[in-house]
Amino acid sequence: MTKVSKKLSFTILSISLLTVMAGAAIAPALGVIKEHFATSPDIIVQMIVSMPALLIILTNLVFGKLCRLMKTRTLAITGLLLYVLSGTGAFFVDNIGLLLFMRALLGVSVGMIMPLSTGLLSYYFPPEEQASLMGLSAAMNQMGGVVATLLAGLLAGISWNYAFLVYLLGLIAVVMVVLFLPNERLSGGSGPSLKLLKRFHPSVVGMFLVMVTFFIYPTNFAIAASEGTSLSANAITFIMVGLDVVAFLVGLVFGRLVGMFPSVLKYFAPVFFMAGYLVMALFPFLWGLLAGSALIGIANGIGVPYLNTIASLKAGKDAATTVMPLLSAALYLGQFLSPLIVHPLAKGLFGDSVTASFSVGVIVSAVFLLQVYLTRKKQAQPSARK
Repeated sequence: MTKVSKKLSFTILSISLLTVMAGAAIAPALGVIKEHFATSPDIIVQMIVSMPALLIILTNLVFGKLCRLMKTRTLAITGLLLYVLSGTGAFFVDNIGLLLFMRALLGVSVGMIMPLSTGLLSYYFPPEEQASLMGLSAAMNQMGGVVATLLAGLLAGISWNYAFLVYLLGLIAVVMVVLFLPNERLSGGSGPSLKLLKRFHPSVVGMFLVMVTFFIYPTNFAIAASEGTSLSANAITFIMVGLDVVAFLVGLVFGRLVGMFPSVLKYFAPVFFMAGYLVMALFPFLWGLLAGSALIGIANGIGVPYLNTIASLKAGKDAATTVMPLLSAALYLGQFLSPLIVHPLAKGLFGDSVTASFSVGVIVSAVFLLQVYLTRKKQAQPSARK
């Protein structure tokens, strides 16, 4: 990789560092935010985390039109500036309605930059480098979650609104995009269609299932750990952050994993998800929760870059305007719907057991495994960098 291409890859990866922060960064501060807006219903306060996901999905659906209106650098700078302004803008408001409006604008901004964070890798770099770069993209995404979660938690200790200052990290990407990202016009995107979905449905449905399966963990782990162990809230937080660290490390070596397991890597994510949830369902004690967290971290660290790599290789240079917006929409739709799907199933199948959701995780992982088997039996696998 040349010096210029390294700067370009670092620039694109800096965008990946930000995308996960849309909702996850503020989650640790939700308790103190709820205390501040004590007169607001719980569902309204919870929308502070979920609101961006809905707007990300809607923006992804018109991403092709945005690409026809703006060139890449212009689109990236517009999205990133909106990201910084709307993210940190919440620091200055003291009205729940205005706060939700700022969160909605943040969702629009992430919807603008999310497809670029992966699609530009397939546009600017050859196929033999894409597996490694997609792994790095996923690793940066996980690292963004770790850094943002820890910073937001510390800042929330000062005051509820200080947590929103974490979005100033977006200024780093703004500077890099201005300096190193070419201003080209992407082509090939005509917006979502049944034809496009039919072509890429293995990756789109797979991404949805990855997120539905993974989000069982952050929505249930703290409750299970607090009831099944004597761990403090801080210890539970560090275990959950540790999962992101595991996923980050797996993303760093994803390119090597492609070379080592070219024909079976497609099964790794559902199998590791299944193993992780099975361990936690059967052994909801400290060692079981630790082992399960590590296994789920491995699954998440492989699942996302694998699907991005497969889809980008199939779409070629048009990936940013064709399949990547679909994958991004599927990712956030999976996050949003996961508790709505899992919680009723857990209660209906396993009652009020603290491990009920983990048991459903085993079932959902099995569905994911079946989807992989049925849709990828004859599909070409990504090649490792030569």
